[in-house]
Amino acid sequence: MVFSSILFLLFFLPFVVILYYLLPDRFKNAFLLFSSLAFYAWGGPKFILILVGSTLLDYYLVDALSKSIHENKRRLLLVLSLTITVGLLAYFKYANFFIDNINELLKLLGAGSIPWVKVLLPIGISFFSFQKLTYAVDVYRGVHEPFKKPQDYLLYIVMFPQLIAGPIIRFNEIVDQIESRVHKTEEIFQGSVRFIIGLAKKVLIANALSGYADSIFNGDLQQIDTIQAWLAILAYTFQIYFDFSGYSDMAIGLGRIFGMRFPENFNNPYISKNITEFWRRWHITLGRWMKDYLYIPLGGNRVKSQNRLYFNLIVVFFISGLWHGAAWNFIIWGLFHGVFLILDRLFLVKLLNKLGKTFSIVFTFFITILGWVVFRIEDMQSIKIFYSKLFAFEFTEFVFGNKLDVLITLIVAMVFSFFTLSKVGLKMEQIVFETSYTQKVKIILFVICMVLLFLTIGSITASKFNPFIYFRF
Repeated sequence: MVFSSILFLLFFLPFVVILYYLLPDRFKNAFLLFSSLAFYAWGGPKFILILVGSTLLDYYLVDALSKSIHENKRRLLLVLSLTITVGLLAYFKYANFFIDNINELLKLLGAGSIPWVKVLLPIGISFFSFQKLTYAVDVYRGVHEPFKKPQDYLLYIVMFPQLIAGPIIRFNEIVDQIESRVHKTEEIFQGSVRFIIGLAKKVLIANALSGYADSIFNGDLQQIDTIQAWLAILAYTFQIYFDFSGYSDMAIGLGRIFGMRFPENFNNPYISKNITEFWRRWHITLGRWMKDYLYIPLGGNRVKSQNRLYFNLIVVFFISGLWHGAAWNFIIWGLFHGVFLILDRLFLVKLLNKLGKTFSIVFTFFITILGWVVFRIEDMQSIKIFYSKLFAFEFTEFVFGNKLDVLITLIVAMVFSFFTLSKVGLKMEQIVFETSYTQKVKIILFVICMVLLFLTIGSITASKFNPFIYFRF
């Protein structure tokens, strides 16, 4: 089940929200937990027992860790917890990749291949695995007391608004809200506005662009010209942003409806003036996770050697690429960004600052687009072909009128992606994301959201639905 489906929008969500608020406070968490398990089981019934079983095992290991006064035992329990979580992630997400590459190597050596049955990937495993890791590490570090009840920890992991594709929520950010929270009518309205905006971003922009992007990337790349190549990668550039940020908006909105505040996950990344800034604005919760649980433990900026600092950056972005997918193109994409972060530190940020804001934004956006080529195409040969098409300046008879809907959607996507560069755009965004609304703003937002909801439901029922890009991660 996905957020932008009729089943979720017209049946599951209204039923859950209405019953949630009809129940006494002491039953709300239990009902939200049951609803979340049902939500996950709908799309991944084969994995629900693994998810629940591993989560409960993790709870009791960390609980024992928190109660122990012996440091050696605490470390042993931490290592055991981390090993189970990382082990499950490695098996389900990377076993196929590892065996396939071993078999390719054996083939080159003239040896036989390893017999292997492909492992299915549980939905959202990268996201909930990282949340489990934060729980164990933060309890060990003494950042916050652990959950008092196993069902509360299970709710933290499987809560349906953020279970499938984040944002990655640290346990210390949400533990108090899960154990005790106040529900306000104002926040229900705010959450609904945020949810509908995210839904519109996903359905009206990302879905609209996906058809053209897929038709090019899934077709014969040798037959496309330069215009088609640029239209395709621009369509994908905005598709992945509005797809993922739209999901994050919906998750944040749903959290607000249920009385919880989730961290922001995007902050207009395409207005970044360098790749370092891009990673402060794109998938913010992943960037923070990588910084606090990987980069800083490796030494971070405190290392004495610049070479060690660059090595740390490469390691972090190698793992970031691998986290996104078990394929070489994701690893290369991660390293691509890691190299640009090193170049930023060496000279690029200073150079771009001298060249001015406009040039910096255009240059960074251009580099980001080139990176999305590798992210989108898995086959190395196809990547080479596509890059050659981008810069071959080959033009065939291309009728723009036949792609008018794509062009209009691209223009709308560009406007909203760079909206906050203007004072008016920044002010409008601040109004929408305010913690309280005036009566006038409420009426305007209500009308806008009703129109958007009508258009999105109409679009969903009239066209084929495509799942969120980040579900595969």
